[in-house]
Amino acid sequence: MTEIATLRSVVPAVAAPGEDALPHNIEAEQQLLGVILTANEVYDRIASLVRAEHFFDPVHARIFEIAAARIQKNALASPVTLKAFLEDDPGLKELGGPAYLARLAGAAISAYAARDYAQMIYDLAVRRELIALGRDISSKAAKVEVASEPRDQIIEAEQRLYKLGEQGVAERGFQSFLKAVTDAVNVANAAYQRDGGLAGISTGLIDLDKKLGGLHPSDLLILAGRPSMGKTSLATNVAFNIAKAYRRGRLPDGGEGAVEGGVVGFFSLEMSAEQLAARILSEAAEVPSEQIRRGDMTEAEFRRFVEAAKALESCPLYIDDTPALPISQVAARARRLKRTHGLDLLIIDYLQLLKGSSKENRVQEVSEITQGLKAIAKELNIPVIALSQLSRAVESRDDKRPQLSDLRESGSIEQDADVVMFVFREEYYREREKPGDHDLEAMAKWQQIMEQVHGKAEVIIGKQRHGPIGTVELAFEGRFTRFGNLAKPWQNGSEGF
Repeated sequence: MTEIATLRSVVPAVAAPGEDALPHNIEAEQQLLGVILTANEVYDRIASLVRAEHFFDPVHARIFEIAAARIQKNALASPVTLKAFLEDDPGLKELGGPAYLARLAGAAISAYAARDYAQMIYDLAVRRELIALGRDISSKAAKVEVASEPRDQIIEAEQRLYKLGEQGVAERGFQSFLKAVTDAVNVANAAYQRDGGLAGISTGLIDLDKKLGGLHPSDLLILAGRPSMGKTSLATNVAFNIAKAYRRGRLPDGGEGAVEGGVVGFFSLEMSAEQLAARILSEAAEVPSEQIRRGDMTEAEFRRFVEAAKALESCPLYIDDTPALPISQVAARARRLKRTHGLDLLIIDYLQLLKGSSKENRVQEVSEITQGLKAIAKELNIPVIALSQLSRAVESRDDKRPQLSDLRESGSIEQDADVVMFVFREEYYREREKPGDHDLEAMAKWQQIMEQVHGKAEVIIGKQRHGPIGTVELAFEGRFTRFGNLAKPWQNGSEGF
């Protein structure tokens, strides 16, 4: 009842002079209540759609609330049983007392129309909430206060609008096993029909796709590694591959969307959008990134660079390089991108640079961030890839391959993630073990090892909820900061890229 009182205080029942009356339909409310009081089983059909606060008349809201409470306890809700609870209700007395309940029941028509009445009551309640939200935004904007920044007001308004728009979408409740099985068969069929047999979005890296089955909607994937291992490069490569392959068409459910590739949102909290674009262009044009930075290119390289830039203009890859973003803003901006351009994959570079609301405890803050990222993945039904730093414990071991225990700051990263992957390049560590030129035997051995590890990288899958763990070998070309498919010896020397 407090929610109703609050709603009534925000949105007056009687419009102020010069304002329009709030949208409502008293007759629809009376008909729905009458049907419920004469046929209690109708309540189960409309309970997921209408709540007490959706009724415009506060007396009707109280009648619905008490009737619902009794029906939920398997007790009868009728004019006679409700009379005892509402005899002293001042609002009901104005309408004629308990006799009003009998009139409601007597005027009720067919139970078949109950769902339509419920839908109308809900729709009108949403309209009233929109009006209330508009007035609230207007009122807050009119008050010029130091503590209330316009940017914060926009984010708050956007969150409230999105929440209002998503009402009822996530409230799925129980579904029959038949429906669940049908959905599972449809996913398997989509994978069977798709090239490469993937259920999710292809990363463009064949061996990684085989191990993961592509990137699945609602999954949170953590991509972790020590500095200089190539986390950002791998994430950028995946983002570029997916955006480049984007093709829109009709989905199996009849809607429109990405049938190949997808729209990618990239939160780059460490690098600027220009630096990230330079990396992608380096990969696409096959011009070393350091040459792009210096402008040190031959005419042929520059022509390739310009051609690659033109080809990439239409790629649906959106970059946000705002530093130190709170997790709430990441969610709000991701929703906005999905609404305006669509969104099939979200990448965050990197997790530790996001901010949570907890200022005292870093572990709690990281936990809030990972839970927030998982919530975004489920809410928007997209895969979310979050990059993460690893602790220095890796450096102190002989075998530098990362493990789940190396994830920094919180066990919640491992707990909330559906997939945890580590990027590891042995070449990086071996380069730093180069012996002196005078030790010829050690130098020969070092050169032999370097030949074996040169241009190779490993993606170690340490956790996967829906599939196997293990290691995927990739090719890595440092000049272009590019990961690719590694050519196997039995593939007759076919190209890795």
